[in-house]
Amino acid sequence: MNAQCAMCRAALSGDSNAKKAEAVNDGIVYLMVIPYLLVVIIGYLIYKMYKSKSKKAV
Repeated sequence: MNAQCAMCRAALSGDSNAKKAEAVNDGIVYLMVIPYLLVVIIGYLIYKMYKSKSKKAV
């Protein structure tokens, strides 16, 4: 994945910074994944809570 912003790409351009650029990309992807996981977990918990409430009402 190529997740670098324009400023990061300019700062890390060149062959000598290939490892640093890869590390920055990995960090950006890692930071992008966390909010999505939180939304999925919270959504699942809300679904589970809603499902248990509707089961008790029947």
